[in-house]
Amino acid sequence: MRRRTPIILALAFVAAAVIGWGAFRFARTAAAAAPISSDTPITRVKRGTVAITVSATGTLQGANAETLSAPTVAQDTLNVAFLRQPGELVEPGDVVAQFDTTQQEYNLKEAESDLAEANESLAQTEADNAATDEQNSYTVESDKAAVQTAEQDIRRKDVEAALAGRLHEIALESAQNHLKQAQQDQINQKRSAAAALAIQKANQSKAQVSAALAHRNIDSMTLKAKTGGYVSIAQNSFNMFVITMGMTLPPIQIGDTVRPGMLVATIPDMDSWEVAAQIPELDRGHLVIGQAVTVSVVALAGETFSGRVKSLGNTSGQAWNRTFDCRISLDRASPNLRPGMSSNLVITAETLDNVLWVPSQALFERDGRSFVYLKTANGFTPRDVALVNRSESQAVLTGLNQGDAVALSNPSEQKKPASEQQSATKAMPK
Repeated sequence: MRRRTPIILALAFVAAAVIGWGAFRFARTAAAAAPISSDTPITRVKRGTVAITVSATGTLQGANAETLSAPTVAQDTLNVAFLRQPGELVEPGDVVAQFDTTQQEYNLKEAESDLAEANESLAQTEADNAATDEQNSYTVESDKAAVQTAEQDIRRKDVEAALAGRLHEIALESAQNHLKQAQQDQINQKRSAAAALAIQKANQSKAQVSAALAHRNIDSMTLKAKTGGYVSIAQNSFNMFVITMGMTLPPIQIGDTVRPGMLVATIPDMDSWEVAAQIPELDRGHLVIGQAVTVSVVALAGETFSGRVKSLGNTSGQAWNRTFDCRISLDRASPNLRPGMSSNLVITAETLDNVLWVPSQALFERDGRSFVYLKTANGFTPRDVALVNRSESQAVLTGLNQGDAVALSNPSEQKKPASEQQSATKAMPK
């Protein structure tokens, strides 16, 4: 009897351990499977065709727009004296903008004054050169005559006394020296006169160029349209060294100050339109040039336009809101389109056929896992799935069967009292 007691105790201990382990497994399974609640919305896994789309908003603008910029003149700032109204229709040759020409008119008067002075200096130099050349010519001719006279006197020395003949030789040498010096002086004077004349002509040419440039600058102060269309006024970024997030720059107006070379207005091509949009960086991998786009203009209710992705720009912006520039060209134009109209875009990135999908809100992600809450007889159980692709409203995945029921929200959140559930009101800072 004593030998059976330890055996019975051991069997009892083993039985208790098995019962405890079973209770632990049951509790763990019960914790993993949330009870079915009538408050938990569900959906069915469907099989079919899913279009992966990217939605965005953009601004309508002309694809081949004519740009009108402030003239690049030697002036720090320019003041707008005249400017067309935004959206105003212009024809080729119409004046779109004019700038104050006070400084350029002053420059023109200065240039014309310098030109007149240069012309007078050139005329004076030419007159002086002519007089000097005439005087040098007279001196040379006089010295030539003196040389001829001295030569004649030498030829008479045979009949004169030896002393007198020597005097004539000395006179001849002196006359020849005077002639050589006069000829050399004439050459030097011509070179000097030519150099002085060249300087005066250069000053004249410089003054002519300055006057012509002043005329062109005054003409460039008037911006005229080369093509017809509706005027779009640019934003005034003058003195905007720091632009904060959400800041909207005002358009250029009459009386504003702009920089030389700064964009003032554009005239879009009425037969070629495009939409400029800023798209979140997350969608960059979905887009390629040439993808189909559906464009709806907010101001034209009920009318849609087809288009194609034309270009994808560089990514920019803050780390928490990085976007890239995307331009969409429209396949057709409309007389009702205007620059600056807001547009909604739906870009078809990819079409997947015969795939399993669920609404995006039925897919949950945590710690690098993608899973759904699959409905079972015991409640909702987390089920890992493989995400193939997703759009804003649909998630394409594998790991489930067609017709499976999954939760559209976290079932465990449905069990919490309303006071404990996280809400947007509680999340707001006090």
